[in-house]
Amino acid sequence: QVQLAESGGGLVQAGGSLRLSCAASGNIFKINTMGWYRQAPGKQRELVAAITSDSSIRYAGSVKDRFTISRDNAKNTVYLQMNSLKPEDTAVYYCSAYHQETNWYEKIYWGQGTQVTVSS
Repeated sequence: QVQLAESGGGLVQAGGSLRLSCAASGNIFKINTMGWYRQAPGKQRELVAAITSDSSIRYAGSVKDRFTISRDNAKNTVYLQMNSLKPEDTAVYYCSAYHQETNWYEKIYWGQGTQVTVSS
């Protein structure tokens, strides 16, 4: 089992910045892709950004050039630096991690979510 612990959410004014962190712990064999998703009230959960173990990255179009995802493989930690925040970025942000359970099986784990609220 792998646990994901998120931190860094909060309330910020439009144009401000926040940095989210997510650390994986537990019986870790190998963490593959890590990412951040978000879910606003009444909307589906959507991918914000993802980063592979060799640092290939992709972003949702709505956050590209404002958000930066990074990871520290030695610490099994992923970060999301969010700049120029907008009210429409308000959501619960979830960390995800694909863990290589066996040589042929990969399982996704989720964090508990952290609230990000951007006031106008």
